Amino acid sequence: MVERVAIEVEGRQLSLEAGRVARQTDGAVWVQYGDTVVLVTAVAAKHAREGIDFFPLTVDYQERAYAAGMIPGGFFKREGQPRDQEKITARLIDRPIRPLFPKGFRQDVQIIATVLSADRENDPDMLAMVGASAALTISPIPFLGPIGGVRIGRVGGRLVLNPTYKQMEESDLDLVIAGTKEGVIMVEARANEIPEEGLLEAIAFGQKAVAAIVQMQETLADLVGRPKIPFTPPSVDAALLDRVSALAREPIRGLATLKEARQARREQIADETLLAFAGEPVEIQLQVKEILERIEKEEMRRLILDERRRADGRSLEEVRPITCETGVLPRTHGSALFTRGQTQALVTTTLGTSEDVQRLDSIEGEGFKRFTLHYNFPPFSVGEVRFLRAPGRREIGHGALAERALLTVLPTPDEFPYTVRIVSEILESNGSSSMASVCGATLALMDAGVPIKAAVGGVAMGLVVEDGRSAILTDILGIEDHLGDMDFKVAGTRKGIAALQMDIKVQGVTAALMVEALERARVARIHVLDEMEKTLAQPRPSLSIYAPRLITVKVPVDKIREVIGPGGRVIRGIVEETGCKIDISDDGKVEIASTDEAAAEKALAIINKIIEIPEVGKIYTGKVKRIVEFGAFVEILPGTDGLLHISQIAEHRIQRVQDVLSEGDEVSVKVIEIDPSGKMRLSRKEVLRAQAGEPQGDGKEEGPPQRMEGGHGGQRAVSQEPEQEGKQ
Repeated sequence: MVERVAIEVEGRQLSLEAGRVARQTDGAVWVQYGDTVVLVTAVAAKHAREGIDFFPLTVDYQERAYAAGMIPGGFFKREGQPRDQEKITARLIDRPIRPLFPKGFRQDVQIIATVLSADRENDPDMLAMVGASAALTISPIPFLGPIGGVRIGRVGGRLVLNPTYKQMEESDLDLVIAGTKEGVIMVEARANEIPEEGLLEAIAFGQKAVAAIVQMQETLADLVGRPKIPFTPPSVDAALLDRVSALAREPIRGLATLKEARQARREQIADETLLAFAGEPVEIQLQVKEILERIEKEEMRRLILDERRRADGRSLEEVRPITCETGVLPRTHGSALFTRGQTQALVTTTLGTSEDVQRLDSIEGEGFKRFTLHYNFPPFSVGEVRFLRAPGRREIGHGALAERALLTVLPTPDEFPYTVRIVSEILESNGSSSMASVCGATLALMDAGVPIKAAVGGVAMGLVVEDGRSAILTDILGIEDHLGDMDFKVAGTRKGIAALQMDIKVQGVTAALMVEALERARVARIHVLDEMEKTLAQPRPSLSIYAPRLITVKVPVDKIREVIGPGGRVIRGIVEETGCKIDISDDGKVEIASTDEAAAEKALAIINKIIEIPEVGKIYTGKVKRIVEFGAFVEILPGTDGLLHISQIAEHRIQRVQDVLSEGDEVSVKVIEIDPSGKMRLSRKEVLRAQAGEPQGDGKEEGPPQRMEGGHGGQRAVSQEPEQEGKQ
C-alpha cells in the first residue's frame, strides 16, 4: 500500500511517501521538497555481529548527476568516489541518529540516501536527514526516534526555514538543527559573527519546525509502520559487576592526571583485571571491558559533580595552558604552532594564483573555491600505530568545521586576489583538535600577511547531567568528550560566533543550560584570543618572500585579443620575457603572478602599453617601423602606429626622410590628430620646438586602467579606467 503525508515548510510542500519503491528494504521513504527528490533506505542485518563492542551503523549519501540533468565528467562518465561534501552530509545524518539506537544493539544497520532529482533551488541534505529518520521509524529496526532536521538562514534580519541556494547567498547564518519533539540533539552552524542571543533565537525558531516534521513521520508510521524487532538491552550481571568493581574501581579512581600516564595506568588496570578472567568465555571478557568503561565513566562524573574537579585537576571553567609560535617553518608562506594542554596543531598557509582555485562540479552547478582548509590526524598524535590512509569522514568533517569558522574574516577577492590553502597537521591530541586548528589557522594566516578582518579563536565545551545536577566543562579533554553528555565546539571573534557544532547525547539539556554554556564559551574564547594576540596581534605588513606577487588589472574587453595576440603570440612573449604567470578572464581581468615583484611590474607595464589608447596632444616615444617617400610610420604603442609626415620631422625643410631617420630609430613624437577612422598624424617638429627641460607633451599621460596589487604592503588601487576605449 502506498501512503503519503505532507506539510508546508516555508511556503513549499515537504512530503514523505512509502510503499511504492524499494520494497525489499526494512524501510524506504521517498522525500520530496519542491522538485528535489531523495530516496532513503534502511536495512538491518538479520543477526547481531559477534565479538564487537560498538554499534555497526553505516550512513551513505550519494548525489546522482542525472538528478540535475548532468553527465559526469572524466574518462569513465560515471559517478566515482564520494565528494567531500557528500561525506560531510553523510556525517551530518549519522551524528543525530546514532545516539537513538538502543545501547547494546549489535546488528549492522545501513542507511543509504540517494538524490534522484535536484531543482538547484532546494538543498537535498535536510531531506536526506528527515528521510533517514522516517525510514528507520517505519521499519522494524529498533530506533528511539523519529527526529526532524531543518536549516535556518537569516536574510535581511528575518529567519528563514530551509532557505534556497539564492537566499543562502544573502544569509549571514547557516544553521542546521536536528532534534526530537522534546529538544535539540545536534546543531551545526556557520555565522557572520552573530551574538550568542541571536543564535539561541534561531535554534528556538527551528525547534518548532522540527516538532512538526517529527509529527509527520509519526503519522506515516501509523499508516505503514511495521512492528519493531523485540530487543532487550543486555543486562549487566550483578555478580560480574561486583567482581570487576572490587578489582578495578579503586585503581581507576586513582588514575594519574596526565594523559600518557593515565592511559598507561588504565591499560595496566584493564590488563590486570582481564587476567583474572582469562579462563572465561569471550562474551564474559567483552562484558568486563564494558564494565571497566562504565566504572571509569561513573568515577569521572562523580569527580565532576561531587567534587567539582576534573580528570587533570582543573576547575570546571579553567582553560589549559596555551603557547603560540609563528614563523616556525622557514619556507612556507605562513606557519604557526598552537599548543593547548596536550593538543597541538602545526598549521601552514599557502598562497596561490587563480590557477590554483578548486573547481567544484556538483548537482548545484559548477562553482569555484578559493579558500580551503585541510585537516590531518596521523596516528602518532594519539600514540597509536595504524596504516596511513586517505582522509576519513572525521578528518573531512573537522576540516570543514574549521574552514567555516574562518570564512567570515577572510578578505574579498578584490581586496586579496590570492587562492588560500591552509593545512592543519595534528601533532598531539587530547581534546578539541578542530578548535586548535582554528586558532593555529588564524595565526598562520596573519603570519602569511593575509589581511583577515579579525582573529578567530575556538574552544570545546562539555556537559555532565545526572540526577537533576549538571556541570558545564570548559576546554574539554578527550576522555570528557567520550564519557560526557555533550560536545559543544564554538569558534568566533571578539564580536560574535563564526561557527558552532554541538552534539547532545542525552535528553534534558534545557535552554538555560545552553545559554550558560554559550556564555562560558564566550568567556573562554576571549581568553584564547588574548593568549594568541600576545604572539601576533595583527597580520604582518608584507608577504613572505617566497609567496607569489599578484597584480590584477582590468582591461577593456575589446582589448583582450590584442593582449593575447594571434595564436597567443603576444601573451607568450610577455611570459617568456618576464617569467611571470599570466591569466586572462573573459571579462577582461588579467592576473599577473610572480615571486619577483620587479618582473610582475614589467609585465604590467607591457600590458599597459598594449591597451593604452593614444590621445591628441600627448607625446610618445615610438619606433620607426617603415619609411616612405612622404614620411615615416612610427609605432607609438604595441600594434598602434601613425604617420609622421616629412613636413613634421624637423623644424627646417628636409629633402629626404632618410637624411634624418632610419628604420628602427626611436623618436619622440606628438599626436596632433586622430581622424574618425582612427588614423593618426604625428609631429616631431612640435616636440623639438618645446622648451628645454619642459615635460614631454602638453599634459600628463593618462595612466593604465584600475588594478589591484597584492604583495608587500597589501593591496592598493593605483589608477583609473581610461576615458576612451577602442583601437586607434
